[in-house]
Amino acid sequence: MESIFGSPATYVQGIGVLFDSAKYIQRLGSKAVLLADSVVYGIVGNDYLAYLKQNDIDVKQVTFNGEASDNEIKRVDAIGKEFDTDMIIALGGGKTLDSAKAIADDLHVHVAVLPTLASTDAPCSRLSVLYTDDGAFEKYRFYDKNPDLVLIDTKVVAGAPVRLLASGIADALATNVEAKAVAKGDKQTMLNGHQTLVGNAIGSKCEETLFKYGMAAIASVKDHAVTKALDHIVEANTLMSGLGFESGGLAAAHAIHDGLTALDGPIHSLTHGEKVAFGTLTQLFLEGADQERFEKFLKFELAIGMPTTFKDLKIEGISDDDLLKVGKQATAPADTMGRMPFEVTPYDVAQAMKGVDAYSRHFQEK
Repeated sequence: MESIFGSPATYVQGIGVLFDSAKYIQRLGSKAVLLADSVVYGIVGNDYLAYLKQNDIDVKQVTFNGEASDNEIKRVDAIGKEFDTDMIIALGGGKTLDSAKAIADDLHVHVAVLPTLASTDAPCSRLSVLYTDDGAFEKYRFYDKNPDLVLIDTKVVAGAPVRLLASGIADALATNVEAKAVAKGDKQTMLNGHQTLVGNAIGSKCEETLFKYGMAAIASVKDHAVTKALDHIVEANTLMSGLGFESGGLAAAHAIHDGLTALDGPIHSLTHGEKVAFGTLTQLFLEGADQERFEKFLKFELAIGMPTTFKDLKIEGISDDDLLKVGKQATAPADTMGRMPFEVTPYDVAQAMKGVDAYSRHFQEK
């Protein structure tokens, strides 16, 4: 099997780059569907729509309905086809971006991914995570190429809620943990190939950057300051983690996130990164990580405000049957648990989750 490394054709990051992006957008076409949700349109999307029109881009404004589902993708497909678009521009968070990649693939047009947050590692990848209309994980969808353009404005990111930056840090923190597990078992990456040395190096650098600059970046965003620390973390959350997870592979941490979508109730108010955070700790428990290694991750997740107990996940008092339901979803054949270097059963997942909850509670009581 060949080794594969994937990356977007162009990655741009910096202060004010959103409203200096026409030179990149114009290379992709002249008729664009602009996809963003109503909140993003209110914050920056309407201004960006006007900017595109001022730069001779014919734009069809479409409001994203909130779920990266087949039905939502087909709805926007029809709009794009009728408009005869030659590119999709996605402005916003992970589900908007993932939907745009699917729409562009369906219509065989270019895609420009413009995150307004550094809350997930979705932007740079050639895959989408798709959900049911009710928000339960359904499948991964893969593409032949990565986005044509990923452009992220650090000034916009600095204006977003700090919780979302912290969520992105937690999502990125899983990258190296999962890639190491994939390497140990010599399993396939998300590109269905072997890992490359450069992919592994990016995952390692991502983890180093998160521990080194994460707290300073969070402090910066609390005051909406665009600092060097924030710049490093935006790159780690978006570019390093995006390339690292795709070329390094996903394993238990993200599979457990997907397993948690099988539950009903207030857990669905948590972000992707918040659920991945608990998944990372659970993967470390599954691996039998030693106390020093586990506590390094636990302390950091506590410091950035991530959920580390069932109470934090809003599933306090969860039954063993429901934990097994999470385990069954996490170990489904279509998910990434099979990339762990050993077999993991639904029972293993449930017991490891209980272990994390107990350890974190006792740790915080000390």
